[in-house]
Amino acid sequence: MSTQGRSLWLRCEKKEFERRAALTPTTSEKLIAAGFDIFVERDEQRIFDDDEYSAVGCKLVEHNTWPNAPQNIPIIGLKELEESTDPLPHTHIQFAHCYKQQSGWSKVLSRFHRGNGTLYDLEFLTDSSGRRVAAFGFHAGFAGAAAGALALAAQRKNQQVGHLTPFKNEEDMITAVKNQLGGSGKGVKALVIGALGRCGRGAVDLFRKIGLDEDDIVKWDLDETKKGGPFSEILDVDIFVNCIYLTSKIPSFIDHDSIRDAGEKRRLSVVVDVSCDTTNPNNPIPIYSINTTFSKPTVPVEVGPGNPPLSVISIDHLPTLLPREASEQFSADLLPSLLSFPTSRVWTDAEKLFREKLADAVEAEKL
Repeated sequence: MSTQGRSLWLRCEKKEFERRAALTPTTSEKLIAAGFDIFVERDEQRIFDDDEYSAVGCKLVEHNTWPNAPQNIPIIGLKELEESTDPLPHTHIQFAHCYKQQSGWSKVLSRFHRGNGTLYDLEFLTDSSGRRVAAFGFHAGFAGAAAGALALAAQRKNQQVGHLTPFKNEEDMITAVKNQLGGSGKGVKALVIGALGRCGRGAVDLFRKIGLDEDDIVKWDLDETKKGGPFSEILDVDIFVNCIYLTSKIPSFIDHDSIRDAGEKRRLSVVVDVSCDTTNPNNPIPIYSINTTFSKPTVPVEVGPGNPPLSVISIDHLPTLLPREASEQFSADLLPSLLSFPTSRVWTDAEKLFREKLADAVEAEKL
């Protein structure tokens, strides 16, 4: 691929309640200083005001006009585009959620085939050791644990947790969660799988900050799960947070049979599937089948007659509960790679992967 002009077009986010941004004013200012032109679509939903971008030299453009942008300007965003069959002629930098054969994956990629566009999936930008160059993992785990604690507090009152709205900052989030739990999380027991990764560390951090005793934060990773599930230990905590990065089929962590077999003795009340591989056929938590949303954060699990309730949180953009902090961290981590776009190994490897997945989609769609 030939080197493109030093420009980026920050599109608006059309996913409901999504307030994060792939580029922040802080990062945009640094890109502009390096010679980039940064175009920013006006967006009232974004946590950063339009004026914050214009103040650092970004060029504001009208809301959702990226389809008409010059085709040599890469379009950068976070969440997937709205469903459509329109061809995609631009280069897109975003999370597309279509490389692991999720629902509709081939139709998403076929749009790039028809438009001769290119996708650089943010999930698959990796350094020389295979580690992602930028990820929302920590804030996903942190926010997921908070949502789980709020759901537990509501369930203890025989209620369902209501509409979740983004918090101004971390301090506000912690205060709100502790208040809902009666002043502290002390006495709550949680289990985090994937506790050594960025996401798991975020979940553990939240549980500590709301007052859980250290012994009540059960931290599992590969060593604890290598024997294969289902794991009865998960049923003996109040909140289970799944933070693993799924790459292949593994035994289920819990399933309907283990839940029903536990009967009335089950302690588990809330499952937070931060990994959110809802439509992935290898999902290790096969007790639900839909993504939940900020407006309806939980989905009930079929537990059998007479057994205590169990709900799942499967929101696929949890970090937007802390949109400013999550965006600043992610964008800062992405900046070094953006400065070398599109010629460094990070990008050439990502384009190679795109070509491989595109070929699979072309075959699947019989194009």
